[in-house]
Amino acid sequence: MATAKAHTNIALVKYWGKKDPKLILPQTDSLSLTLNEFYTTTTVNFKSELDADHVSIDGQLIDKADAKKVIHVLELVRSMSGINSFAEVTSTNHVPTAAGLASSASAFAALAGAASVAAGLHLSRRDLSKLARRGSGSATRSIYGGLVEWQKGVDDASSFAKPIAEDVAFPIEMLAVLINTKKKKVSSRSGMQLSVSTSPYYEAWKKVVARDMTAIKAAIKAKDIDKIGHIAEENALRMHALTLSADPGFTYFNGETLAIIKTVEDLRSHGINCYYTMDAGPNVKVIYDRANRDKIVARLADIIGYDRLVVSQPGPGIKIWNE
Repeated sequence: MATAKAHTNIALVKYWGKKDPKLILPQTDSLSLTLNEFYTTTTVNFKSELDADHVSIDGQLIDKADAKKVIHVLELVRSMSGINSFAEVTSTNHVPTAAGLASSASAFAALAGAASVAAGLHLSRRDLSKLARRGSGSATRSIYGGLVEWQKGVDDASSFAKPIAEDVAFPIEMLAVLINTKKKKVSSRSGMQLSVSTSPYYEAWKKVVARDMTAIKAAIKAKDIDKIGHIAEENALRMHALTLSADPGFTYFNGETLAIIKTVEDLRSHGINCYYTMDAGPNVKVIYDRANRDKIVARLADIIGYDRLVVSQPGPGIKIWNE
């Protein structure tokens, strides 16, 4: 038996589309910030007396159909380790599930870590990153803390994450604006697939990401929060342009999303530098220098309330321990 704690990450340069859905190989590279405030804790216990895998999330036992991706990762671990026992998986999400807050990233990173150690495997962080990817693409980045790059690779062996700056030595912060924490109507996986197959702009998107990856790594090296924020904001808008240009078109935004975006732009026009990004969900994440936190929080609280704002600093990589 082993337990792992992994934190969510929010992509600053997005991954939006797979070239191999089975292996979860992405169409592009991506780069993210791991957050300290959102995380998943998972315990895996392989038991010889079980006749099937039992998966419990937030105190609720889930059926085999809903546990399909979890069982897939367990099968990979059993194949790698030679263990034959089924597992009891108990997971607690300290992040809303399927709401565009990267719950799958922390969930599958924690699952990969706990299951591999419980099965007696001693994986390197790179190999753990590859295993987590098989559950959820963004989970590959949650093995590491701070700023992390996912190299798209060309096969299972070459697609993994690596740290850019695990100890972030400049005052970047991210404010999560919790607009709607319910499960979204269009999943990330189906949204990506539709965008890749029907958006006329998808080939241009891949070129955008390549340019943004080069630019944001230079900005990180320079510790330029404004440049990082600007690149992240533009990249997010272009990702969401793919959903609008799909057939049929769809969006993850709602009215409050647009109101928060407008407020961030208004703050910036008044000399308070901050930038927004959004994943596959209505919730907005705001990037800024720590020195501007109080003004940004106060302004957004006027619109949405303090209880729906969560300030995050760069978070740590995965932690795993035996029970």
